Amino acid sequence: MDLPSSSAPLLVPSEARGPRRALVLGGGGSTGNAWLIGVLAGLDAAGLDVASADLVIGTSAGATAGAQLAGATPSDLLEAILTAPTQPLPSGPRHPPTPGAASQQVTAQLERMQRLIDGSADATDMRRRLGASALDRLAAADGSWQDRWRSIVASRLPVLDWPARPLLFTAVDAGTGDPVTLDQHSGADLVDAVAASTSSGLPYSVGDRWLIDGGFRRNENADLATGFDRVLVLAPFSGKSLTPPEWGLQLDAQLEELRTTGSTVETIFPGAELDHLFGANAMDLSLRPSAARAGFARGQRYAEEAAAIWV
Repeated sequence: MDLPSSSAPLLVPSEARGPRRALVLGGGGSTGNAWLIGVLAGLDAAGLDVASADLVIGTSAGATAGAQLAGATPSDLLEAILTAPTQPLPSGPRHPPTPGAASQQVTAQLERMQRLIDGSADATDMRRRLGASALDRLAAADGSWQDRWRSIVASRLPVLDWPARPLLFTAVDAGTGDPVTLDQHSGADLVDAVAASTSSGLPYSVGDRWLIDGGFRRNENADLATGFDRVLVLAPFSGKSLTPPEWGLQLDAQLEELRTTGSTVETIFPGAELDHLFGANAMDLSLRPSAARAGFARGQRYAEEAAAIWV
């Protein structure tokens, strides 16, 4: 299977009529996914439907949210988060994890990533190093990762087929470091596309390529909305980046690129008071309801500002 490998923006057909709208859903772990769903539900409750955008771009947790929107309403997804029983970590044992286990795993992964970033010459070198590290860990693993992760991802999606509405997910080729985009025309099925975009630990195989988390390209990948008239970016990490500013991977650089090419852009962030829900706690499933509620409140609060560029 030949998957597209490109960092170029998605081109808008010249015959398209009226303003074209893109919704960008950034990465942010399990709590980030819950916050994204909360924001979307809050906007919807305030009368603003952004889930019906002409294009939804999802990265990592945002890819999961984008795929979930293909088969359920934001309010239904929010209700599912608020009523879900506490579950163990996907990579852990079947019994509940010990307190702090999720944060410890994420902290270790973040420290490993930071060491690789610090040793990299530029963004391309960083992606190659991250990919090589992921492949090394895969070689030392027990071989169950691919099937296990696919099953977990599939269980989170209301539907398993690509919808008619365009979705675009991001990943990175672990072997070459090249950015990869996945959509209904890429040859990957929906579950595999989401599994690859969310695979930040071990690489995930799609066709003949091993792929890793799309957030290693950029946390939000908002620049892929270049050419769209109106762009709404929901960013659980609030535009923060672990990479040096001179690499230009941070959200501010992406927004500048969009505005330079004529897009009108609005962003919604969690706010500093919610930092405890993300970062090291991003995979703490017990925090998902709190993140979802906070997102709902944020969506309602910023619905008017978002509507100003959307409607």
